[in-house]
Amino acid sequence: MKTGVYPCYENQFQVNTAAAEAEENLASIADCESFSVAFDNGVEEWTPFDTEGWRRALMTGKGVTITVTGKRNVGDAGNDAIAGLAFKNGRDVEKTFQWTFPDGTVVKFANAVINVKNVGAGDATGVAPLEFDVMSNGKPEVVNPA
Repeated sequence: MKTGVYPCYENQFQVNTAAAEAEENLASIADCESFSVAFDNGVEEWTPFDTEGWRRALMTGKGVTITVTGKRNVGDAGNDAIAGLAFKNGRDVEKTFQWTFPDGTVVKFANAVINVKNVGAGDATGVAPLEFDVMSNGKPEVVNPA
């Protein structure tokens, strides 16, 4: 287990590369360059009479979207698994996706929706990109290091 500050590249992502989602074969995704995380927190607010105008709040829902940019790496199992979803739809774009933090924490998203946004399009002299969003689809499993 690591402590202290760390470079972002120590975060790692894995995706299920098995043909059937019922099976699990997690593989890293080669050539990811950057990522951002957006938490969509559903917060309900209300102002009852007894709080003298002060608002109360309760978080009632949650969602996570991880946006990843990288390069298309043909032949890498994880990269191929993501790129292979570009022309699919519905339940066919659901994959188990795992985020491993530098401290050993693992967040596993079962049936995450993989929204491929770019697969190979760019400047003639540029390296082909792979860009996608991973959207939570239900509550993830969070395993903290021992």
